Amino acid sequence: MNKKYLLIIICAVILVTSASWLVYTYKQAPLEELKEKANNFIKVKLYFYNPELDQGPGGAQCSRKGLVEVERVISATTTPLEDTINLLLRGELSDEEKANGISTEFPLSGVTLKSVVIDEGVATLTFNDPKFKTSGGSCRVGIIRFQIEATAKQFPSVTSVRFMPEDLFQP
Repeated sequence: MNKKYLLIIICAVILVTSASWLVYTYKQAPLEELKEKANNFIKVKLYFYNPELDQGPGGAQCSRKGLVEVERVISATTTPLEDTINLLLRGELSDEEKANGISTEFPLSGVTLKSVVIDEGVATLTFNDPKFKTSGGSCRVGIIRFQIEATAKQFPSVTSVRFMPEDLFQP
């Protein structure tokens, strides 16, 4: 074989190998970046209400049967329970969720989560409610309470929920 052709073949192999390595590296870097970013987020569940799932004699029964879980993604932090409850309080539903009959009383003007303390499985959630927006009919306040409680109990460290001040959710 002519040395000229051999040199051309060797250069072609080197070029193809180098190009392949560059393409592989380029494709792998974004994948690794996505994996790294994905590790900075967690999936959480928010519980909203669908009255169609809670029907009985006389209409909606205002029970936990009407709770509907929707998935959201939040930043991974040291306060996932607090972050998740704050997200629930924003009351953001997609158009698709609304079209599927899901509803919520949130946001409630002036209602904010003041603190979260978990002690031996009991999550004590303290709220500010200067305008008494957590009060109302027994059906409404029950559903609001159920939504918050179910959202909090998704976390393994939470077995029960205590609300403060104790006069929240009064009919």
